[in-house]
Amino acid sequence: MKLIIKYIFYILLFIFNLSFAFSAEFNGKFVQGSFILGKTEPGSTVLIDDRKIRVTKDGFFAFGLDRDRKNDVIIKVKKNKKIKIYEKKIIKREYKIQRIDGLPPKQVTPPPEVYERIKKDNVLIGKARSIDTAYDFFKNNFIYPIDKYIITGVYGSQRILNGKPRRPHYGIDFHAPEGTPVKAMMDGEVTLSEKDMYFTGGTIIFDHGHGISTLYMHMKDINVKVGQKVKKGQIVGTLGQSGRATGPHLDIRLNWFDVKLDPASILN
Repeated sequence: MKLIIKYIFYILLFIFNLSFAFSAEFNGKFVQGSFILGKTEPGSTVLIDDRKIRVTKDGFFAFGLDRDRKNDVIIKVKKNKKIKIYEKKIIKREYKIQRIDGLPPKQVTPPPEVYERIKKDNVLIGKARSIDTAYDFFKNNFIYPIDKYIITGVYGSQRILNGKPRRPHYGIDFHAPEGTPVKAMMDGEVTLSEKDMYFTGGTIIFDHGHGISTLYMHMKDINVKVGQKVKKGQIVGTLGQSGRATGPHLDIRLNWFDVKLDPASILN
């Protein structure tokens, strides 16, 4: 009888271990605009909405949720022909909407002669954001890019200018004096370094691995170049008001490939 009980115990233990071999943990809230850091069994395959994504050797992976995402997220973890499926509900957010009327037309719509320039800028930014490296810097804690600031713009807010809805704001605006030193929020590689883009002025993009990138806008000085490796806390330039900026500030953005995320979700 004791042998039978012992045998049953080991069978149940084996089944229990199998059920947890493919489990995954998630750091981050399943809220619109959020960055999610995942951890699973090393050697597993992970699919987000049937899209296969990178997993580090120690089982970390990352993805993000769009500003206006409404559908649940389906996460599949596979290993040794076994699969575990997670279905996560998305929490909706309310965004600030601001209406401004009576503006000069040029402040609402750029003149046609700059369309080609804007198109080229967008291609460069899109190319930098599409990079998919095996860097695993994204799994560490990010820091704020400047030490003393006032937040004047938040993710998700939107303006309606002269009755025309503008694109939502996808970053955080840090107001500080022009020339304030700006730091890298995380280790990474510079994938874009441009001093004079039409909308964003002095612009830098850093790759942190697995499609996670940060973008700095309206820089005055830029001290890094494409291909350069940077360390968290390293001074990469100074805050300015270049591009389409009405005053000195740093606008930072966070992306998972082309999905625009809330930078607050990696800073808090």
